[in-house]
Amino acid sequence: MDLSHEDQIVAAIRQIIRAVDLHSRRLVQGHGLTGPQLAVLQETSRLGPVAPSALARSVHLSQPTITGVLKRLESRGLVQRERNESDRRSVTFDITELGKQTLAASPSLLQDEFRVALSRLEEWERLQILSTLQRVATLMDAGDLDASPHLMPGDLTEGA
Repeated sequence: MDLSHEDQIVAAIRQIIRAVDLHSRRLVQGHGLTGPQLAVLQETSRLGPVAPSALARSVHLSQPTITGVLKRLESRGLVQRERNESDRRSVTFDITELGKQTLAASPSLLQDEFRVALSRLEEWERLQILSTLQRVATLMDAGDLDASPHLMPGDLTEGA
């Protein structure tokens, strides 16, 4: 039985969602980190001591999500909180030695591999994909939803 174009499109979207879910599960099972946690750990390593607000902007996640992620990473000893000496209300976070070791042993994020594959396409192909996906988002009434460029399943505030 041949699938309609509509059914094929829905099936392709489901495949994408499934790929993100599977990668996320492998990341958690194999390395004990969620996608948002790995992204925050990578950015903390790259930026050095960083304020949570700057980190949130850098990884395109909300402030409440960043707060939860940093709390989980800190409890595992992967990042450390440092108070500003001149303004005790201000804090920064930096990666610990254990965080560096964990990061070195962790795989890249799914979007890192995806970006490399996308970069190999011709410019017109990337623009065509962008236009089509933006149209799909609009058709799904998702055009106005805030979205991170990080590929992560589910609600970003849950278990991040």
